Amino acid sequence: MRVLDHPIAPEQARARLKALADPLRLQVIEVLAGGERCVCDLTAELGLAQSKLSFHLKVLKEAGLLADRQEGRWTYYRLRSEAIEQLQQWLGGLAGHCRTPAPPCP
Repeated sequence: MRVLDHPIAPEQARARLKALADPLRLQVIEVLAGGERCVCDLTAELGLAQSKLSFHLKVLKEAGLLADRQEGRWTYYRLRSEAIEQLQQWLGGLAGHCRTPAPPCP
């Protein structure tokens, strides 16, 4: 099913939802909802080894949910608010269609 008039393709929405389905990645998203963070702060706050965190950050970034920037030896991550808004619009489009009754059977 394709929800029309939304700036995100269903495949992209599915990829983002899949990335968000992991509990650790969802924790990363919740932490980054407070603003941009250095990877060193994320490892400390989430209690994760940097290698494990890096894997989850990569998945979230590939799904289009995060942006990053380098500053010296550190990488800073932030949520891409437009990606969250697109996903919200896509889900809203689904919600708008879910009350449509089925056509009568022949």
